[in-house]
Amino acid sequence: MNWRVFILAASTFAVGLVELIVGGILPNIADDLNISLAKAGQLITVFALVYAISAPLLLSLTAKIERKRLYLTALLIFTLGNIITYFSTTFLLVMVARIITAMSTALVIVLSLTITSKIVEPHHRAKALGLIFIGVSSSLVVGVPIGIFVTEVFGWRSVFLGIGILSTLSMVLVFNVLEKMPVEEVTPLNIQIKSLGSPKIYLAHLITLFMLAGHYMLYAYFTPFLIEAFNMDSLLISLCYLIFGIASVTGNAIGGWLSDWIGSSKSILLVTSSFAIVLFLIPYTTVNLPLFLLMIVLWGALSWALTPALQTYLIQTDPKTSDIQQSLNTSALQIGISIGSGVGAVIFTMSGSVMNLASFGSVLVLIALGCAIISLKKPSLY
Repeated sequence: MNWRVFILAASTFAVGLVELIVGGILPNIADDLNISLAKAGQLITVFALVYAISAPLLLSLTAKIERKRLYLTALLIFTLGNIITYFSTTFLLVMVARIITAMSTALVIVLSLTITSKIVEPHHRAKALGLIFIGVSSSLVVGVPIGIFVTEVFGWRSVFLGIGILSTLSMVLVFNVLEKMPVEEVTPLNIQIKSLGSPKIYLAHLITLFMLAGHYMLYAYFTPFLIEAFNMDSLLISLCYLIFGIASVTGNAIGGWLSDWIGSSKSILLVTSSFAIVLFLIPYTTVNLPLFLLMIVLWGALSWALTPALQTYLIQTDPKTSDIQQSLNTSALQIGISIGSGVGAVIFTMSGSVMNLASFGSVLVLIALGCAIISLKKPSLY
C-alpha cells in the first residue's frame, strides 16, 4: 500500500480533532464566554451542519483546482480558523471560526478519501480508505480526553492552538511528500444528489444519520452528564472519555470482523438494535459506577461498530457510485451529529437536566433500525 496514505490519515486525524473536542470542555467555554451550556453546545451543532453541506458542495466547486494545492490551501485555512479561535473573546467570533474550520475540515477529509483512492492499487483501496476512516474516527473519540487534559493545564484556547500546530505540521508533510495531481473530472453535485434516488441507498444513509443523532444526543453533553450523575472532577471525566475512546476504536475493528463473519446486513441489524438497548439503559446504570463504566465500554464499542458494515453495504449495493456514497455518508454522519446535539440542547434547556438525553437518543436509534430493516428488504440495484 502507498505509504503516502499514512500522511493523509495523519492529516485527517489532525483536522478531525477540532470537531468534538469542545464536547469535553463545554463548561470551560461557557464559563469563560459567559454563556449557557446549551448555547455552547451550538458550537458542535453548527460545525456538523456546515461540514455536511460543505463536503459535497466544495468538492464540486473546486473541481478545477490541482489537488495538492487545494489540499494545502484547505489545511492553511483550517490553521487560520484555529488561530482565530485561540484569540477569540466573544461567542460570535468563536462561532465564525467554527464555520471556517468546519468547511476546511470537510474539504480535507473528502480530498483525503478521493486522493487515496487514486494513489493506491485497486486491491489495496478498501484497506487504504479504511485507514483514512480510522484517522477520522480516532480523532473524534481521542480528541475529547486530550482536550480536557490540555484545558486543565493551559486553558481551553490552548487546545485550538495545539490543533493549529498539528495542522501546520501536516502542511509541511503534505508539501514535501505528496506529488502534484492532475485535475480529474469530479462528479457534479446534481449527479451526486441523483444517486440518492434509490430508496435502498438513501435509507442506508439515514441509518448513519439517525444512529449518530441518537448517539450525540448524549455524547455532545457527556461532560455535564458525568458532573450531574457523579459530580466527577476533570481527571475522572477525562478517564471516562479515554475508556470510551479506546472502546470506540476497538469497536471499529470488531465491527469489521463481525461484518466479515455474519455479513454486512446481519451486522447492521445486530449493531443498531444493540446500540438502542445500551443507550436506553445508560441513565439507569448511574446508581453503580462500575456498572456504568461497563456500559460506557459497550456504548463506545457499538458507536463505531456500524461503520465497516455500512460502508461494505453501500459498496455492495451500488459499486458504480461507491466513491460518491462514501462522501455522502460522511455528510449524513455530520447531519446526524448536528441533529443530535441540537435536539439535545433543546431538551437540556427545557428540562434543565441531561439525565434523560440517552433515553431520547435511543428513540432516534430505533428509527435508524427501522430504516435498516426497510433498506435491507428493498431489491438489489443490480
